[in-house]
Amino acid sequence: MKVLFAAAEAHPFIKTGGLADVIGALPKALKGAGVDVRVILPKYKGIPEAYTAGLEHVAVLDVPVGWRNQYCGVERLVYDGIPVYFIDNEYYFGRDGIYGYMDDGERFAFYNRAVLECLPEIGFQPDVLHCHDWHAAVIPLLLKAHYRHDEFYSGMRTVFTIHNLLYQGVFPYSVLGELLGLDHSYFDSVEYYGNVNYMKAGIVHSDHVTTVSPTYADEIRTPYYGYGLDGLLNYRADSLSGIVNGIDTKSYNPNTDSKIYTKYRSNLAKKTENKLGLQQELGLPVAPYIPLVAMVTRLVDSKGLDLLTRVLDEILYYDDIQFVLLGTGDEVYERWFREAAWRYPTKLSSQILFNDALSRKIYAASDIFLMPSKFEPCGISQLLALRYGSIPVVRETGGLNDTVQSYNEETGEGNGFTFKDYNAHDMMFTLRRAVSLYHKPEHWKKVTKNAFAGDYSWNVSAEQYMDIYKKIGE
Repeated sequence: MKVLFAAAEAHPFIKTGGLADVIGALPKALKGAGVDVRVILPKYKGIPEAYTAGLEHVAVLDVPVGWRNQYCGVERLVYDGIPVYFIDNEYYFGRDGIYGYMDDGERFAFYNRAVLECLPEIGFQPDVLHCHDWHAAVIPLLLKAHYRHDEFYSGMRTVFTIHNLLYQGVFPYSVLGELLGLDHSYFDSVEYYGNVNYMKAGIVHSDHVTTVSPTYADEIRTPYYGYGLDGLLNYRADSLSGIVNGIDTKSYNPNTDSKIYTKYRSNLAKKTENKLGLQQELGLPVAPYIPLVAMVTRLVDSKGLDLLTRVLDEILYYDDIQFVLLGTGDEVYERWFREAAWRYPTKLSSQILFNDALSRKIYAASDIFLMPSKFEPCGISQLLALRYGSIPVVRETGGLNDTVQSYNEETGEGNGFTFKDYNAHDMMFTLRRAVSLYHKPEHWKKVTKNAFAGDYSWNVSAEQYMDIYKKIGE
């Protein structure tokens, strides 16, 4: 079986969020299951020279973007055994950052068309085009509209994965003809309040739709989480699957991770050495028996930060804990956490930056990991925390609900602590319950043992994707 992943970002080349982690890890799991899997990305200016220096030039072609033709170079790199292709166009991708430009509709219309146009040139004829999020969502529509008559493309099937339904790629009606080269007969299948919705195109025209957890697959079929597409997703319910993400358990392994202070497998004493190292590095009091609570997150509203800002002063004033936060995002949250760290210099360290090595140290050092998300399609951070034995406190939404089971003191089952309602005091109560059990070694050893014992790899999820690929190919 041959599969091509089309996405806007992939670890380690370029990353803004969890999408990149998926594109970096899932192909390797599929390759291990015998799939000829490859990845195709835009060639951004921000890709490190360590990767661009090794690129092999494989093709040059013109790509139609509406009525115009645009230059497209294709370059190739084999990374961890996976062939990765890069779509090169300086005008569209030779810029700082990835998204947020006024012409994103045109930039990714070009990318979607280039993916299809370059396949004969690179000599790869996939059985499945696996398209991810709105940036690659028009590929299934373009395949049907422009290429089905061509024998080279006639057998290709499409899977579309929704990583976050909030971001849909909505652009003016003129995009339909000016950039996608489609007439008005296609408008109903992409229409969204008079505009063109790229995400909707992927949902309507793909052979199968997936999203990144079973709970999120149910949630997006409701008005609150559906962002105007819940009716369509209910219509496609028979072709909609929720598959939980995994993590790269080879890279994220506390027993081999060279970026943490002390390597360990499941030894809590060794894990505590990481706490001492982080406390010293961040200037917190070095105290092995004080529970260390952590968040590694984008500082945006959807991560539940309004709950935390509501009660964090109360928690830090009354509770004997330390709190470490790592992340960047909205200025209002960045300012709030900087000021809070100034108020509680011995209890709170606010690291307003992006730093992969520091994030790994935090996973290894922390005892408790907080994720009070308003919504969370899957979540990667709670899986990384579990992998490093940091016990999650999460809200029961999306993938958090599917991967974290509340600890039961009677049976000893469960790998974390959960709360249901989006309520600051429910969160605080649950966090305090976790802290109280931290001071009861007989329970804390059980919950951490459960966390360490979990399988957070891509193996099970890869098999589920394989089943979908086979089903749509029948």
